[in-house]
Amino acid sequence: MNTDTTRVLIVEDHQVVADGLAALINDQPDMKVIGQAGSVADSLARAAELQPDLVLIDFRLTDGTGADAAAGIRQMRPETRLIFLTREDSDAARFAALEAGASAFIHKSRAAQDVVDAIRTVAHGGSLFTPRSIAQLLNSRREVEAQLERLTPREKEVLRLMAEGTSSREIGHKLGISYTTVRTHIRSLGSKLGVHSKLEAIVKARELALVE
Repeated sequence: MNTDTTRVLIVEDHQVVADGLAALINDQPDMKVIGQAGSVADSLARAAELQPDLVLIDFRLTDGTGADAAAGIRQMRPETRLIFLTREDSDAARFAALEAGASAFIHKSRAAQDVVDAIRTVAHGGSLFTPRSIAQLLNSRREVEAQLERLTPREKEVLRLMAEGTSSREIGHKLGISYTTVRTHIRSLGSKLGVHSKLEAIVKARELALVE
């Protein structure tokens, strides 16, 4: 095998997707899949065993997130490069990936050639995170933290339950508070965050990482 071949570990819990990626990567002359894992725990074990040059990680795994896997792998093997390939499309996920040491965050809708190009770029020390995109993620994170600080613990609970589709009366029952108190919390959320409907609650709760 060429000494310049990039040895890739795929961390993906959908076997069909993992097999498709493996076929794509193994078809390249300068990269080779040396193993697959479907969970955070499995990824750490496989990374320790196989010592990959690069790990291609999905964000949603059966026992945690790709960020959990990435952080563990980097702690064990700091020189391993990390690329997230996922359907996740939130700034919270991008920031978590960046914080865990990733060099790229690619949506699964991208063309196969984009994935191959990203592996080559990252394997040679490059990054698809530009200074501008990093600055935008940091600003977004600061905005999220500022919004969270404005909410009381009870308001966060009400917002999370709203985003899960729970009715106002059911929220009151679950939290042991009156319907009137729930409506008061919802009015407060509307004032603080501009949340006035279930759809807005879903969007905002995802932005604030209160729901997945």
